[in-house]
Amino acid sequence: MTRSNDASGSTRRQFLRSTGSLAAGAAVLGGLTPRVHAGEDNTIRLALLGCGGRGSGAVGDALSVPDGGPIKLYAMADLLEGRMNASHKALKEKFPDKVDVPDDRKFLGFDAYRKAIDLLKPGDIAMCTTRAYIRPVHVEYAVKKGINVFMEKPFSPDPGGLKRLLRAGEEAEKKNVKIAAGLQCRHSPARQALIDKIRGGEMGDIPLIRANRLGGAGWLRSQGEKSNNMMDQLQFGRIHLYWIGSGHMVDYLIHQIDECCWIKDAWPVSAIGMGGRVPQSDDCGQNIDVYSIEYTFADGAKAFCGFRRIDNTRSDFATYIHGAKCAAQFSGNIHAATVHMFKDQRINDENIAWTPTDDAFSPWQYEWNHFIDSIRNDRPHNEAKRAVYSDLTTLMGRAACHTGQEVTWDEMMKSDFQFCDYLDKLTPDSPPPVKADENGQFPLPIPGRWTEI
Repeated sequence: MTRSNDASGSTRRQFLRSTGSLAAGAAVLGGLTPRVHAGEDNTIRLALLGCGGRGSGAVGDALSVPDGGPIKLYAMADLLEGRMNASHKALKEKFPDKVDVPDDRKFLGFDAYRKAIDLLKPGDIAMCTTRAYIRPVHVEYAVKKGINVFMEKPFSPDPGGLKRLLRAGEEAEKKNVKIAAGLQCRHSPARQALIDKIRGGEMGDIPLIRANRLGGAGWLRSQGEKSNNMMDQLQFGRIHLYWIGSGHMVDYLIHQIDECCWIKDAWPVSAIGMGGRVPQSDDCGQNIDVYSIEYTFADGAKAFCGFRRIDNTRSDFATYIHGAKCAAQFSGNIHAATVHMFKDQRINDENIAWTPTDDAFSPWQYEWNHFIDSIRNDRPHNEAKRAVYSDLTTLMGRAACHTGQEVTWDEMMKSDFQFCDYLDKLTPDSPPPVKADENGQFPLPIPGRWTEI
């Protein structure tokens, strides 16, 4: 089984395979007026920490901000030289005048993030786009140095890491350090137009939201001798090992879960759930193949969120709203701004009552347009708390499915659980916090016996 949930389209995350092009509509911003200086020449300098497809794609969006003033990629850091050089080559070809990273500003190793961030000045941006396991460490250091942050999702694989990130966000607030988070759909004007209608009562009360990410499978074969080596785990484990990247469901469904919370303008008070694996699965990773989560909000409203990775099954990549007066669609495939209100509860093209103006940019581009505008004009911009809470909500659903118990918001907020408690001391020779058995199989969550909060 090879087809993944991202197979149906191209996003900025696939930058190294397809750089794409900037959407039309630059006039939507009305131009940016640079007023806050990032260095004496007014250039905002970027340090890319983690040079995979997601990080490289985010750099592409940053360098494509219309009328954003001078912005350039200035430093890079990664664990693998080959990956960093491939990213540099692709970005240099796409943006020859905006990539200025000589060899002495390329850094390798677990301390590379410090060296890259140390080259920046207030007003510059540390782009924290590594695997989720180390995100709190990188963001914390950037904030300490007074450097603005862009951080990719997921933000940490466990509640302990999210608490650390929350504290970094609070410190950023005190310092006027700006933080953007990779939940890009929050920046879609079309979605905001529907939010405005919901807040205005046009859909009535919202007792039910449905959000799904249903697609094909992505299993992990036995890694043999590589299974229990730290550096190897960091390469093959992004979606397959919980301690590295939170697991397949969290990595992908966090966007839809964040949309549910945005729609309700609230965080759920509890979650229950269930899930399982495909019969006779030979997946050696930790993921289960099906997640079904029921979130409950304080007013009793429900959000039903589903994730599936099984080939030859129905696909669905969308968020739907069922109000007392009518239904709506909030998003669509590959995070498209597929936004409609319907005449009643029937969701189909023949029943559309209202559709907003199409977005001029992709949501990924919008988030960078807004972020750069905030830096240039010194507007408040700190998405850390909201991002942490959205991730905590997603981890609450994961825990409910893995443990077979009801999990509450209060339990998540009190939890200091960490899959790895020595993140600040990692070296290539560190023992991995999870190990495979003699067959290459990593531990699986068994309800009634599993712990992750």
